[in-house]
Amino acid sequence: RKLRCAHGLCTGSPAPPESPAPAPGPPRETWAGRYEFLLSCLGYCVGLGNVWRFPYLCYRNGGGVFLIPYFIMLFLTGLPLFLMELSLGQYGPLGPVLRQPLSPGAGVGVGMLIVSSLVSLYYNVIIAWTFYYLGSSFQSPLPWSCDAPRNAELCRVGVPGATVPGLGLRATHVSASEAFWNEQVLGVTHSSGLGDPGPVQWPLALCLLAAWIVVFLCMLKGIRSSGKVVYFTATFPYLVILILIIRGATLSGSLDGVRFYLSSDWSKLRSAQVWSDAASQIFYSLGIGFGGLLSMASYNKFDNNVIRDTLVIALGNCCTSFFAGFAIFSVLGHMALKKGVPVGSVADSGPGLAFVAYPEALSLLPGSPFWSILFFLMLFTLGVDTMVIVTLSSPKSCPVPGLGVPGTPRPGHADRTMCREWEHEARAGARVMEVLTLSLTTSQGGIFWFTLIDTYSTGFGLVIITLFMCLGISFCYGERGWGSLDHMLGYFKVCWVFFTPCLLLFTLIYTFLDMYGVPLRYGSYVYPAWGTSLGVCMGVLTCLQIPLWATVALCRESGTLSDRIQKATQPLNSWRTASARDVSAEVINVPFTITLTSSDFSAQPDNGTRR
Repeated sequence: RKLRCAHGLCTGSPAPPESPAPAPGPPRETWAGRYEFLLSCLGYCVGLGNVWRFPYLCYRNGGGVFLIPYFIMLFLTGLPLFLMELSLGQYGPLGPVLRQPLSPGAGVGVGMLIVSSLVSLYYNVIIAWTFYYLGSSFQSPLPWSCDAPRNAELCRVGVPGATVPGLGLRATHVSASEAFWNEQVLGVTHSSGLGDPGPVQWPLALCLLAAWIVVFLCMLKGIRSSGKVVYFTATFPYLVILILIIRGATLSGSLDGVRFYLSSDWSKLRSAQVWSDAASQIFYSLGIGFGGLLSMASYNKFDNNVIRDTLVIALGNCCTSFFAGFAIFSVLGHMALKKGVPVGSVADSGPGLAFVAYPEALSLLPGSPFWSILFFLMLFTLGVDTMVIVTLSSPKSCPVPGLGVPGTPRPGHADRTMCREWEHEARAGARVMEVLTLSLTTSQGGIFWFTLIDTYSTGFGLVIITLFMCLGISFCYGERGWGSLDHMLGYFKVCWVFFTPCLLLFTLIYTFLDMYGVPLRYGSYVYPAWGTSLGVCMGVLTCLQIPLWATVALCRESGTLSDRIQKATQPLNSWRTASARDVSAEVINVPFTITLTSSDFSAQPDNGTRR
């Protein structure tokens, strides 16, 4: 009964029945130390894009001027979203928990799951390429250098009129590094496009198997094993970058490369493309919207200083991107001087930089095998860090809300029953998708499929998922869902409510304009309409989870439509399951509630008796 008591009289009405609390699960493990969490987040954020994408964007968008929109987007979009994900994961220690198993917010969690699953299907292929080059680096001379016997004729006279499907190489010459990448590693010269994948490149497939074994061993015992691995994988790239910067500074022509990297073109600030590139680079380099940040923060202690971690990790990630550019362009400047061409003709981004331009530059250095081993070992550690966290963010059993998915609470008894029913089907479906995707990405036409999945799996769908997460937390839950975070700076709350959603919307609109205005290409190869449609379906699949699970949540409630919306978006006071672990001994559940009036708090007359 709900009682109202005043002057010794109590009146009331029966209290509404409450649903039984879910059975408490086993205590969730936590990081062994604060540095494990910091290094894991840093290793997750500092990935291949910091090395092969940021320097290219910097010189393409005005050099040093690009840092202005870059840091503006960092402070208005990157830091607020980064803090939101870490806070949400730390407050609800089961990933991106928004309410109960079937709530409107569950669609965001499932969407993150789909994105991380798609990324895990192709990202390990990059590690496989790195494995291939790392193994080849133990040869002297390097197999992609002009000193290799098989490249002697190629380097002396070139290949007049040679073209490689999908790459758009110069019609007069194919370099030794390009020939090695396209013919020996990918085999793309034997494929005509997306519809002609060709046979599997078995050496590459074996490297992919080795990459999966390494990732499996790193996450064999969850954060207990991955937390120890990051002490090496997260710090080693910084050592290599420092060594490459020092070595590059001693090379002739290095200043030309650095000057090209930082040359300022202030007119670029008037271009919307520059601001869109800055927003997308911040968005993807910090790993926002993939579920990895939520998963890692969910292993934190409840009172961890999340603002400090946000500033350290985000700023550390951005500084890494900036300084990696010096290591890249100092060596590229030396290669441009050796070849007698402008630096812009040898600069590239993505796989073209990591597996063609930079390996060729390293082959020109004395002791080139050593530098090549160092560089590809760095790429390997960068890729493994990210891949381990992405894999840990994927479902361990059933890919449905409330059944172990990052983004939903721990399943109750009924959900566990459903989980057992869905488990085998879910795992079988996931294995089939993995086999199909891996066979495509390691085939002779695999680079075309890799580019397609890479472009659309983390495209507009990821931006929409993050936009709805930001709007849902800011407007639907508000102070009710963030009562424990009242110590947050007002700056972040203003960003969550206004600046961040507006900039995400700008990025989304520009992404759509770019997607429909510029056809997807890989070099000179233009993707067919059916291939583009397939890629769009990947993004749509992610977005559909939001209205789908919102509809399910509304159907489970009773009353009018407005009542259902209010009930569905009402956060539970008990959704913080870890708090029950902290204060369970101090809380007593009783079958009634008591409402006190102001007179109950007034001072009672002292009759000389101490109580």
